[in-house]
Amino acid sequence: MTEARTPKVGGKVRAARLTDLAALGDLSRLAQSDSNGARSLGLPVNGPPIGVFSLFRLPLVAFRPHDLLFVHETDGRVSGLVRVERENWRDDWTIVELDAIRAANAGDIRLRLVQQVLREGQKRGAARFHVACADADDNVELFMQAGFARYGEERVLYRPPEQALPAPWSDRDAGGHRIRPARPTDAPALMQLYSVVTPQPVQRLEAFRIPDWERQGSNWRVPRSSLAPILRFADLEGYVLESADGGQLDAFAQIGVARADQPHYLRLMGRPDVDPSDLIQYALGAIAEQLGAGGETRLDRGVIAPVRTYESPANRRLEDAGFDEIAIVTLLLRETLVRVAEPALVPAAVRRLEVTRGS
Repeated sequence: MTEARTPKVGGKVRAARLTDLAALGDLSRLAQSDSNGARSLGLPVNGPPIGVFSLFRLPLVAFRPHDLLFVHETDGRVSGLVRVERENWRDDWTIVELDAIRAANAGDIRLRLVQQVLREGQKRGAARFHVACADADDNVELFMQAGFARYGEERVLYRPPEQALPAPWSDRDAGGHRIRPARPTDAPALMQLYSVVTPQPVQRLEAFRIPDWERQGSNWRVPRSSLAPILRFADLEGYVLESADGGQLDAFAQIGVARADQPHYLRLMGRPDVDPSDLIQYALGAIAEQLGAGGETRLDRGVIAPVRTYESPANRRLEDAGFDEIAIVTLLLRETLVRVAEPALVPAAVRRLEVTRGS
């Protein structure tokens, strides 16, 4: 892919400094609002349907050593920012925030920031760049101009806190419904489940391997979703639904119980011919149990759940459990690796000199 032409816009792109944090916080809040001229990725976690929290503000504790933050500075003022999460065990980079507030050239500022991320990633050996955004404010066009490919969409569903969470299930009830916590040894079966649910082109792009499914706990980033950044601020657990014969896994649920002022997270993946309603109720009950675990009181900000459009009817089962769709977001990806269509061994060619009789 050829890199998009660098727009001719004043100012400069540089790495963020600690002294920028106050300005970055203000810029982030402006971009996530409906202020005139502000542009962001438009993810629904900051939008009016929820409105009581913001996942993409910039508290200092949110950053890790392998994260990146670049800013665009114009006349001594910060006019744009891009924030990237790096998955250091997979060489995958995810753009989780891209903001600009200048009405006249906000698009050019954001494109310069994206190009800076791509250059930095290529220097550091990034294999894939991910981003999720609303199809608004020229978001999709901007990333496609920068060489990204559009490969899917996700419905984002939300269950408000006014709906009481179901009571936690006992271990006996869970076992009776073939539900149990996920284990690292489930990795091959989870990979098989993912392969059944996910179209081949998406599997090729996301390039998961069995070891990726073994990384449970705070570093668990599979299956991917547009709301992956929320997992940084949550306690993660996974649960599986075994088949009746015990030979495979029929469904998987990942929950993230929020530690900050944000919603809890539920990611569901199940075979199309299996009803995962019991697993959904169990997962919601597990969230309720953790909200009061250890005498700690956490605010219930509702539960947010992303569902890929090809994962239907999972969205309908979530709606039956009290979720409503609040947005559809677009998934884009850019690869830096050159793929070989079908790698294979071929016979070595040996040039032979034919000797004719009598020579």
